Amino acid sequence: MVVDCSDCDHCVESDSPVGPVTGVTYTWKVLAPDMPTDLTPVDDDLADALGAERERQRDTLSLIASENYASEGVLAAQGSVLTNKYAEGQPGERYYGGCAHADAVERLAMERARELFGAEHVDVQPHSGTQANLAAYQALLEPGDRILSLEMTHGGHLSHGQPYTAVADHFDVDHYGVDTDTGRLDYDRAQARAREVDPDLLVSGYSAYPRQVDFERMQAIAEAVDAFHVADIAHLTGLVAAGVHPSPVGVADVVTASTHKTIRAGRGGMVMCDADLADAVDTAVMPGCQGGPLMHNVAGKAAGFGEALGPDDESLDPAFETYARGILDNADALADRLQEREFELVTGGTDVHFVLLDFRETHPDLTGADAEAALEATGLVANKQTVPGDPRKATVASGLRVGTPAVTTRGFDADATRRLADALADVLDAPDDASVRERTRETVSELCAEHPLYAGGIDGDDDHGTDTDADPAGA
Repeated sequence: MVVDCSDCDHCVESDSPVGPVTGVTYTWKVLAPDMPTDLTPVDDDLADALGAERERQRDTLSLIASENYASEGVLAAQGSVLTNKYAEGQPGERYYGGCAHADAVERLAMERARELFGAEHVDVQPHSGTQANLAAYQALLEPGDRILSLEMTHGGHLSHGQPYTAVADHFDVDHYGVDTDTGRLDYDRAQARAREVDPDLLVSGYSAYPRQVDFERMQAIAEAVDAFHVADIAHLTGLVAAGVHPSPVGVADVVTASTHKTIRAGRGGMVMCDADLADAVDTAVMPGCQGGPLMHNVAGKAAGFGEALGPDDESLDPAFETYARGILDNADALADRLQEREFELVTGGTDVHFVLLDFRETHPDLTGADAEAALEATGLVANKQTVPGDPRKATVASGLRVGTPAVTTRGFDADATRRLADALADVLDAPDDASVRERTRETVSELCAEHPLYAGGIDGDDDHGTDTDADPAGA
């Protein structure tokens, strides 16, 4: 597959295989000197901050389950001239003139998403996964209706109706939980809770639940109480597209998603549904929840979806399926090695793209916040996370969520992931030991060098894409 991700009079040609997907060659162009990609002449402070962030991403390993590395093509699309364009409305039905090319871009994103997920209708305009969820509720509910969702400390998400959110302000929200002994969803108890609460809408799909979700069972629970079912696959988007996780599309009434996590497209969200809900969903997105779409982000979505598809845009690219399976293989390797190192994992392992460590029994004095800080000091970037039954508040937490999507994009295999797991375990076993930290920094540096990121250069580098042998993701 060859992706041509630039078509601009201000560019000069430079072919470089710089994409993160094995088997995809990106034909892109380097912006000529008259384009303001290097901010140094006008804004030293911003240029320094962006340059430092680029180096941080190159020189550290992201283990945050919701993060990934976009390809040069996606970055170029998101930095394109569509930044300048207002395009309120749907393709062909805009409130502004001059939208012919914006229409073409959005239609590409919609068509590619429909092909990837088998959805009848897709709205690619939501600015984020949270906006996608708000739109789903707006489309299906009236103010004051009741939502039933997973408790946040058990792995739920803020946008599912946690306190202090707009969802909690506008709807009556109740929660179900996991079994605090096993960490797993108990579908019988969820069904009993639904009968007790009698919700108008049931939410499935989670942020910190390390097992597959039985979407068909959740749909049956919703139908039994005459409720809508919204499946949030923000974290699972790429895994579902690749067929390595069950899909709720065609099962749940509405499916919401993020577009930048495991799918590696432009940053944002989308909503999928059957044709009979299309008008309600589109109206809920705009004007219900937001104004004009961020068309440069929609372009990034089209670019990323195109990378996941084959050259004919009609089937999944085998390289993307290999990548998605690699995420799961690496998560399994991570889980196995951490358990060998006597760490406790919520649910005893993982079926998805991350593991969730519970320190309460094995490291009772270690908090998630302290673990996060100790790891970041060595170049390992993860996030603190509450665990089921956690007595600590979310800003402290008793757990740590460790994901594999980003390191898999860098080209990690199971062996590299086991090295990573040992480095992580060493720090968590001795978070205050300076010698352990120094040794771990060396390991992280070696792993980053073996699996380089953006090696061709971005953001106005001196080597701005001119190294035609570079593969920034090492995949």
